[in-house]
Amino acid sequence: MKVVKFGGSSLADGTQLAKVLNIIKADPERKIIVVSAPGKRFDKDKKITDLLIKLAKQVANKVDYQQTLNAVKERYQLIIDQLSLGQAATDLIETNFSALLSQKYASFPEQLDAFKASGEDNNAQLIALYFTQSGLPAKYVSPQAAGLYVSDEPGHAQVLPEAYQNLKKLELGAQRIVFPGFFGVSKSGKKVTFARGGSDITGAVLANGVHADLYENFTDVDAIYAANPNIISQPEQVHHLTYREMRELSYAGFSVFHHEAVRPAIMANIPIEVKNTNNPTAPGTLITKNKPIGDHDVTGMASSHGFESIYVAKYLMNDEVGIGYKALGVMADHGISVEHIPTGIDEMSLVVKENQIPAQQEEELLHELQEKLEADDVHRQTNLTLIMLVGEKMATTIGTAAKAMTALAEAGIGIRLFNQSSSGISIMFALKEEDEETAIKALYQAFF
Repeated sequence: MKVVKFGGSSLADGTQLAKVLNIIKADPERKIIVVSAPGKRFDKDKKITDLLIKLAKQVANKVDYQQTLNAVKERYQLIIDQLSLGQAATDLIETNFSALLSQKYASFPEQLDAFKASGEDNNAQLIALYFTQSGLPAKYVSPQAAGLYVSDEPGHAQVLPEAYQNLKKLELGAQRIVFPGFFGVSKSGKKVTFARGGSDITGAVLANGVHADLYENFTDVDAIYAANPNIISQPEQVHHLTYREMRELSYAGFSVFHHEAVRPAIMANIPIEVKNTNNPTAPGTLITKNKPIGDHDVTGMASSHGFESIYVAKYLMNDEVGIGYKALGVMADHGISVEHIPTGIDEMSLVVKENQIPAQQEEELLHELQEKLEADDVHRQTNLTLIMLVGEKMATTIGTAAKAMTALAEAGIGIRLFNQSSSGISIMFALKEEDEETAIKALYQAFF
């Protein structure tokens, strides 16, 4: 049995929904379908979710919202017309928006979550109606009916443990289940959304709860690529990844998944497969706990900018017990998470995301580190890009780091920081941001 999730681009209009219907019809094991709100139809189009956020703000601020409301309704009406769903579908959308607009909310975050959740909720109801009308019996199941309970943290809902027990009781009969992504319900019945991109979370939670054999995630790419296709023309497709490789690559900038979104499926050891709605017969990318050893030492590479390094030097640092603890304590007191900590015998570098440190706190933070650690020198390196080379095979291959460094040196790129994971499956290089594209091209040429 498979849980299948479709992203917004796969559900943007009636043409896309016809493709989705054919994909579900093609495999009777695709029992649960998790859907996003309609996404962009073209580059300058607007996502339904963005329009709903705008609508919620206008309603809360008591300004004229009719134009925005009409734009949202028109998107749904276009889908209704394209799929010939009839007046009953139009009436359903009208009723849902009337209820949304007339409801009383205790706070704006609560209202905003209700408005955002309506994007997926309305779409799920229309899709269930479309499937059934097209000869594929389907039923809409809401998070409340399924018992998908979450914490009451608007925009940052956390799944409650009992939700998984409730989802086990979902009845998987002859009908397909169409389930809205992106939100759950609090114990008091409020709709509470996950972080942006939360439909991936819903799919992973359902896959875990019903013990699916496979979690299929349909998007708009044939597979996960070995490098950013915006930098490398036609990069190799990666047809098999491990969970660890996916996590490392997602952290470093891969955009297919948010690296925390699929955690519930990973915790239950459920295979994940990335497929293309527009080309469903393409092999896609399978993500599992283990995989056969491939031909390449490096499975993939990714880059992410907006980092800085705080350099701390102190003579005989290696002899001082607890200096790392003190440094991390200062960072924690300022609410800053540390991404990497490359070290030497008398120095350490604390790699952090630049946007974590407000400009007015920079000098205070450096002064506090110097004072509490009694350091000889503390200074910052800003505007850094992190490049990650990732591959399970790297752990048993000699010379990967040397090969990468040679490629960067021959491209005239200086390495600011270097760090290899304890497991050996990833290597991190910190470079100047302006060297990012040149570095990716040099490393791709070296390894692929």
